[in-house]
Amino acid sequence: MVEIEILHEDDKSMQLLLKKTDRALANALRRTMIADVPKFAIHRMRMDIGMITDEADGKTYESLGAMSDEMLAHRCAMVPVPTFIDEFHFQDECPDCKDLVPEQRGCPQCSVIYAIEQKGTEEGHTVTAEHLVVMGDMKLQIPEEFRTIPLTKLYKGQYLKAVLWAVLGRGRDHAKFSPVAGVTFRPRQIGVMAKPRKAKLLFDLDLNITRKDFTKGVLDDVDKVDLLRSDLNHVGEGTAREAEFDGAIVLEDVEDEFVFSFETDGSMTARTCFEQACSELNSRFVDLAKDIDNAL
Repeated sequence: MVEIEILHEDDKSMQLLLKKTDRALANALRRTMIADVPKFAIHRMRMDIGMITDEADGKTYESLGAMSDEMLAHRCAMVPVPTFIDEFHFQDECPDCKDLVPEQRGCPQCSVIYAIEQKGTEEGHTVTAEHLVVMGDMKLQIPEEFRTIPLTKLYKGQYLKAVLWAVLGRGRDHAKFSPVAGVTFRPRQIGVMAKPRKAKLLFDLDLNITRKDFTKGVLDDVDKVDLLRSDLNHVGEGTAREAEFDGAIVLEDVEDEFVFSFETDGSMTARTCFEQACSELNSRFVDLAKDIDNAL
């Protein structure tokens, strides 16, 4: 049975220690986070095209801009949309929409609607994610930390008015549906002092790790091993101290243990993403086991 220890956690990132497992499972978890965890993203955009006259100032505006409509739609699609997986359906599984053609799908159970309406100015008006206004529950409004993401810039006589639909999707269909970034894993390592006398060369540099960090010649704290890995760059291969240091301290892999790290894009918490990935991976293995049983 795989054992999991949480080393570090905040709203957007986690570092885990996976024990009693192998590279295949760690990589399966990584791939599942990237490709299979559901996430909301803007998938469709309808823009008003033409000219309007503002009754307040009597000025005429035209739906033009330096950025193409396709590029603007892409930038909107990459804005992190708050995702509450248990409260919505995929459009092809939605009770009200699954029997409709894709172009007609979209209801409060499977989509979130945003609207945007902005006019340009003489000096230029930067349109940001803050101007995406949710038409519904305010918890689906773009989080404050992402509201400064620039979308386009409008100048005198230009305007932008559009309605945008966000739907659930998976990263395997498009990168905009992937909720994570920088998903990595590596074997857990420990530092071993093979030649204590020569190790003094590293300690005398007064970097991060000292002799006191080692217990009986071994350093096994995950965070301190990371610091040791950095320190060894000052005495290792390619440095003038390499020959004198002579591998006095080495890093050794711990069998069947891996350090797993990831960060979300802000559309969901790191814990939610991890739990959902485990659920998706478990259901996949269950389905595979059933297929094997049926085949046999």
